[in-house]
Formats: sequence, structure tokens, C-alpha cells
Amino acid sequence: MSTPHSGPSSAVMWFRRDLRVRDNPALLAALEEGSVTALFVIDPAVWDGAGPARRAWVAANVLALAERIPLTVRHGDPADVVPRVAGERRVHVSAETTPYGRRRDEAVGQRVELVATGSPYAVGPGLVRNGSGDPYQVFTAYARAWREHGWSDPAPTPRSPDLEAADSHQTAIDVLEKAVADAPFDLPAAGEDAARRRWREFRDEGLAHYSEERNRPDHDGTSRLSPYLHLGVLHPRSLLADISPGSTYANELAWRDFYADVLWHTPESAWTDLKPALKGMRYDDPEDAIEAWRTGTTGYPIVDAGMRQLLHTGWMHNRVRMITASFLTKDLHVWWPVGARHFLDLLLDGDVASNNHGWQWVAGTGTDASPYFRVFNPVTQGLKFDPQGDYVRRWVPELDHLPGKAAHEPWKSDVGYERDYPLRIVDHAEERKEALERYQAARG
Repeated sequence: MSTPHSGPSSAVMWFRRDLRVRDNPALLAALEEGSVTALFVIDPAVWDGAGPARRAWVAANVLALAERIPLTVRHGDPADVVPRVAGERRVHVSAETTPYGRRRDEAVGQRVELVATGSPYAVGPGLVRNGSGDPYQVFTAYARAWREHGWSDPAPTPRSPDLEAADSHQTAIDVLEKAVADAPFDLPAAGEDAARRRWREFRDEGLAHYSEERNRPDHDGTSRLSPYLHLGVLHPRSLLADISPGSTYANELAWRDFYADVLWHTPESAWTDLKPALKGMRYDDPEDAIEAWRTGTTGYPIVDAGMRQLLHTGWMHNRVRMITASFLTKDLHVWWPVGARHFLDLLLDGDVASNNHGWQWVAGTGTDASPYFRVFNPVTQGLKFDPQGDYVRRWVPELDHLPGKAAHEPWKSDVGYERDYPLRIVDHAEERKEALERYQAARG
């Protein structure tokens, strides 16, 4: 796989969360300097902490990019690898905005000149502020200002880009190929062509019904693009160019930008409560119950279906993410980072800003104004959003003999437990009362 360079090139394009050729302003900026070495670095600090599904998904998309362009793949600390590859040349990147990404870029930037163009977001973190120049605390106001701020058109696709021959280390290629081979389940199709096909299919067939269908886990009503957006295989700007900025789908992209903005301004909120109002909250650490939650054996069908979908596909329907998060934080009284870490271990789209602030929104420590009294009832949520029980039966085979909505309440059926579905580990009504008492006590 290793090929010698054809000659000195003028710049380096270091790919991270922008694994695409189309609509990539950083790549265009690099090409303006002449021929370019395209580089991807397997960073042990990120790689070693990722679960097998996440590693496989990254690897599959890096290899897809390497089929499209000559991509030099190396393994090691970017602070060492990038300067070694770049030499005296400038290194072009899409701006990284997560706490770790910022620290890493600062370390690399001390040894080479980093040129940042664009970001993984339609509107980069820090760009949308209120009249006083402060960041927005609440989504609704942010979304209004986000639309007013607007975003640039998709960048043009480079025709016949002048790219140097790949100079990969075989050990790095082996790491990627092994990760794909070790994937714990079938991955979605990787690469930007697959991502664009999925977008066109959703845009043409699903977008019109998205606002009604997006809360139905029993239907295929969502775009399923979050794993591609997470790695920048597709840029949100490319999607926004095709839709109305006032649409429900655009609103979901605004949520993604909002959470990135919150994390940018308060990097400590990645793993600590954004709002200090619940600092005195009393939490439990029930190991057996947490394990039942992780494995989808809580005895609450919609919760178990979601947790098993996550285990077997690396993805979970967003409505069910809220239900399962509420169950852990409000029925089991567990501090949200325990759940956030589990999600990040398994989700192909696991993004620290969206994931962790989504968890805080449910837990009552995040951006929502008054969520402490919101406790999702897993039974009524299941009956409302999976009314015929199809989603539950798909993921919980112990209940697939129960017809219709009976799958949500096996305790009401004479045959509900004949296939060894677990009994409920807690009484929701009692735990809801307990949760509200704890919230009131913490709020003084």
C-alpha cells in the first residue's frame, strides 16, 4: 500500500470529521496552494477508547474515502504524525470544536501551521449570539437567530484535484481493515456516495411526512443520516440547500448546531451538569438495574426494545433515546453521565455535544428551562408512539406472540411471560414519585 511521493507538494489536507470530497471548503483551500497530500491519522486517544462498532464505522468511511482519493493513512499521536508528514508545509483542516479536538489541534498547531476553514456544522459554534453578545441558553431563541444568521452555499466539488500519491503505513491500513472485519453487526453502506443516496431517497420519499413520522419508532420515518453527519461524510449545509430553513428537518439540524454551540462555550458541560440548580441531587448506583438497562432486560418493553436496537445496530430511534434516558435517570435515579457513556460506546452517530446535552435535557440539568418534573412514562410512551407494538416485537422476541398493543403490557396477559420476558425491575409510579421528591429537595 505504501507508495513513494511523486515530489514535494504544497499543502496537507488533514481529514477528521469531514470524510468527503464534495462540499469541503478546507480541501478547496488546500488545493489553492498547489498539489496536496491528503492525510488521515488514526489517533490512539480516540481509537482505543471507542467500541468495536464505532471503530468499524470510522474505518469503513476512511477506507471509502481512500477508494475515492489517494489518502495517506498513519497511526499515532497527531502531534507527532502530522508534523512528520507535513514538514514545512501548511496543514489545512475543518475547525474542530469539541474539547478534545481543540486541545489536540492546539498541540499540533504548536509544531505546524494549521489553517482552519469551515466546521462540521451549518453555523459554526460561537457565531450565533444574542443582542448582548452572549451565547443563547435556550434552543427556541437560538434557532430563530440561527436562521437569521444563515449559512453559506455548498462549496463546489474540485474537478480532478491535484493530490499526491498515498504514502500509507501498512500497519495503519491493517488497523482499519481489522476494525471493519470485527464489526459486531452489519454496518450501513459507508462513504459519501452512499450518504448522498440515502439523503436523496429520504428527501424524495420521506421528507414530506417527516414531522408526523419522526416520533414513530415502528416506522422508517427518520433520515438515518446522523452517522454520516457525525463523521462529516455529508455536511448539513448540503442538506439545507435542498430544504426550507423553516422545516421540521432543518430544526433538527439546528439542534445539532445548538448543542455544539453550548459545548463550545461551556466545555466542562461535556461531563458535568450544565445548570448547577441540581448540584445537591441524590443519585443511586444500582449495578444490577444499570446492567438490566444496558442489556434491555428491565421488563419495560419500549425501554428494552430501544436498548436492544442500540446493541444490535449501533443506532436508536430518537424518541426512544429520550424514553430510555428518562428511565435510567428518573426511574433508576442514576446520574446521566453513566448513560451518556454507554450511548457513546455504542452509537455510530455518538457525538459528545448532541449526545451528552440530549441526556442533560432529559435529566433536567441541561438547556431546557423546567424539565425536572418531566418523567416519561415508559408504558404510555410506548402505547402512543408504537401503538401496534411492532417496534417492541421486532426487538424483543420474547413478546412477539403478543398481538397489537398487548406487547407493551405483558403483565396484563395470561401468556405475557411464557417466553421468559423479565419482570419489571421497578414500579414506575413509585419511582416517579421518588424522582420528583428528590428534585424538589435538590432545588431547595
